[in-house]
Amino acid sequence: MAEAAAEAARDEAHVETILKQAVDAGPDDLLSADGYIFAAPENLAAIAGLMKDFYDRCYYPVLGRIEGRPYAQMVCAGSDGENCARQTARIAKGWRLKPVQDALIINVSAQTPEEILAEKQIKAGDLARCAELGQAMAAGLSMGVF
Repeated sequence: MAEAAAEAARDEAHVETILKQAVDAGPDDLLSADGYIFAAPENLAAIAGLMKDFYDRCYYPVLGRIEGRPYAQMVCAGSDGENCARQTARIAKGWRLKPVQDALIINVSAQTPEEILAEKQIKAGDLARCAELGQAMAAGLSMGVF
């Protein structure tokens, strides 16, 4: 999902797109970016651990320093995704970020232990929605809309 969004964003002129895993990202990455797309799997009805760790490590070091920047989010969920999206939106609200679209929740309908543990395959139509989100974010930044 994140790769589809980043690839589409890279097609926009005058916008540098950087894709990082949560474990490799930190406060300096947030401070140097003009906008954000947060992508996370939902785990047990919450933000997955590595993404939560990213927020925990970054929240206070950037607090008061990134207000007004645009953000969007994508959630890969097994059944719902709403709580993960709500948690991310609450963190972004604390940072005073500006949401530029509703959360994109992709439901992979993983309900059995085997499905939950299996590598997920995102459908082409859902990947296209992720790409549209990335392209829209990059276009908005390029045009100065956000």
